[in-house]
Amino acid sequence: MASVNGTRPLSDTSPASSKIETQRAARNPPVVMHDSAIIASLREENERLRWQVRELQRVSSLGVLAGSVCHELNNALTPILSYAKMGHRSPDPEFRTKSLEKILNAAQRATTITTGMLGLARPNLNQKSLADLARLAEETLMLTAKDLEKHRVELVLNIRSRPFAKVCPPQIQQVFLNLIINARQAMGAQGHGRLVVSVGTDSTGKWAEVAISDSGPGMEPAILKRIFEPFFTTKPPGDESGLGGTGLGLPVCRDIIEAHQGRLRVESKPGHGATFTLRFPREADPAAAIAKPPKA
Repeated sequence: MASVNGTRPLSDTSPASSKIETQRAARNPPVVMHDSAIIASLREENERLRWQVRELQRVSSLGVLAGSVCHELNNALTPILSYAKMGHRSPDPEFRTKSLEKILNAAQRATTITTGMLGLARPNLNQKSLADLARLAEETLMLTAKDLEKHRVELVLNIRSRPFAKVCPPQIQQVFLNLIINARQAMGAQGHGRLVVSVGTDSTGKWAEVAISDSGPGMEPAILKRIFEPFFTTKPPGDESGLGGTGLGLPVCRDIIEAHQGRLRVESKPGHGATFTLRFPREADPAAAIAKPPKA
């Protein structure tokens, strides 16, 4: 007895079926990517991943300093409250004026701290402007001062001159922050240390320079050659932050500096600490250009 199956076999090649498949293929042609399109897509994906790594590194650095910055901000707010109470109670006009000056100074310090944190937390990564590198270094050190003091690190700021460079300030502060934290961590095992931040120009006057030197244990030549390799780190998994090293901090710093047409150089010897030198193409001081009278 013959039977009828309600399902069509998978191997059905009837004219109607072939016609339907031909129509589907015409509506949805296969996507064929040329080599140039594939390369462009890979480059775009690589740039997106670079941006994500840079953002994660920035947030990680801010997390290390969060407690110290809050403590420093509290130190700035304490005199505001104290002088406000004393000035309110004192009938002496001269003392009230002095109290207002103290309050103003402390409020300006607190504003500088919060502005620096907000700039690093929400940076405009696409906007470059003329910036005073010495001022950027000062603002970054204000955020790290309490952390350095906590770990008994002596801080020396040597401003030989105030060169200007066309940079994205939050990105450059991110580099400063990362190098300072690395230097402090390198000196942490010794209990005491000395951090020197020097700002000026090179001998030719064409480059603006910022050097960050520490008195840590230094690096062996074999390690020195690899410090800019992604994911290479000498920090143990269980360091003081509980996170260990990711090996991404220095590669990110190098990428940022090179994106500014700058250079990042490191010098180190075992037992003699390390010095990271940042160079940027120097720009004219805008204030000096305004003050200089035009030629007749």
